[in-house]
Amino acid sequence: MASKKPNILLFGIDSLRRDHMSAYGYSRLTTPHLDKIAAQGVLYEKHFSPGIPTTPAYASMLTGMDVFGTDVVALRHEGPLGGHVRTLPEVLAENGYNTSCVGFTGNPSSRGFQTYLDYESWVPDESGRTSKAQNLNDVAIPELERLAADDKPFLLFMRHMDPHSPYLPPAPFERMFYGKDEKDPANDSMAPVYDFKPFADFLKSWIPEGVTDEAYVSAQYDGAIAYMDACIQSIFEKLTALGLEEDTLVVITSDHGETLYEHDCYFDHHGLYDCTLVVPLIIKFPGRIPAGTRTQDVSVISDIMPTLLDLIGIDSGISFDGRSLIEPAASEDAGRISELYLTECTWMRKHGWRTPEWKLICALEPDFHFKPEVELYNLIQDPEENNNVSEQEPEVVALLTKRMEEHIARREEQTGRTNPIYTNLNWHGKGVAFTSSEQAYESLHIGNIISARSLQTKEEAASK
Repeated sequence: MASKKPNILLFGIDSLRRDHMSAYGYSRLTTPHLDKIAAQGVLYEKHFSPGIPTTPAYASMLTGMDVFGTDVVALRHEGPLGGHVRTLPEVLAENGYNTSCVGFTGNPSSRGFQTYLDYESWVPDESGRTSKAQNLNDVAIPELERLAADDKPFLLFMRHMDPHSPYLPPAPFERMFYGKDEKDPANDSMAPVYDFKPFADFLKSWIPEGVTDEAYVSAQYDGAIAYMDACIQSIFEKLTALGLEEDTLVVITSDHGETLYEHDCYFDHHGLYDCTLVVPLIIKFPGRIPAGTRTQDVSVISDIMPTLLDLIGIDSGISFDGRSLIEPAASEDAGRISELYLTECTWMRKHGWRTPEWKLICALEPDFHFKPEVELYNLIQDPEENNNVSEQEPEVVALLTKRMEEHIARREEQTGRTNPIYTNLNWHGKGVAFTSSEQAYESLHIGNIISARSLQTKEEAASK
């Protein structure tokens, strides 16, 4: 048994922004159990998912490649994940691992697992609430026991969905962070939410009727995180009971963040603003990673696969776009990054460039929020990105545009492929590029929970 490879528990928590986790300094105690795991491992304070949303982000997480390397840039990616990349479960299976995936069946980015298991993570129960994380536990814990009973090491990948809309945590978590009257007639903060035609039907399908206070809905997001955190503790407890804690690498991360009431992108994950790009990364590996470490180095989602393979001692022979984060301090200049190329094909087709000081966002088609074609934010003076200074700072726009275009040209040359943000023109499934914001606004629509769920797989949305 001494030569057996370590097990891997990989928590892919959909739509979890790191600044709403108490481990990252959030004022609400949302993640006490995950905080404990962070104290036993390494917490990455500046971890980003630069290619949003779900499909391209998980493609990067599970291949170690950026969007140029995966050729995946859209939520509704057409076709399978390309054969030019190898996924984490594929590499691990070649090295004697059993691999299981919970909650991510049908998406092209989940290719290569030997076992797929699903759970209800969208539709509310008779109480009107959705016990997503407990539903996951009901499937994942027996699978953990099954994997533990085999002689082979294992990868158990769990896609938690509690922070993903609909935010419907069960009692007592729905009131854990909210004590006011959510139906106060004097509060009209939900009016613009209900007036946003593309999302109005979807949001009204799960936000309780009569809610007028946006802070209530945001508190449901936090309550869903706290509920999930409590449920995840059951998985850690089972791992300990099975005697596997010391031999298991635990990774806690997310595919992208979430926009709550910011930037008109209500309770969703579109828009290349930092609230959608900031995600957690916590790695615990007893005896291999120093406990209680926090690092300020910038890391990205494509770093996860090379880091995990490095930690468990597998040389895949793959030239990753990401880098292993477990490199000695002596090589701290090697591969260190500070600037990021950003892409989005969710409800808008945009790309951009982020430096420690500036954020440039360029629309490749008119968006349904009627936002300007070019946005520029000073992240030092305006960290919440509320003041577009593109017209006041044309030289900065020109400089960042040049850096972005040079990066694109370099990656296109390295991969031999055109930037997928330029070629994925049917990203919305409408068959035509938008020529006006009005056209986008009138064309894009989420009807209800069922049609929203169908966007997560290769199935066509029922409302199309």
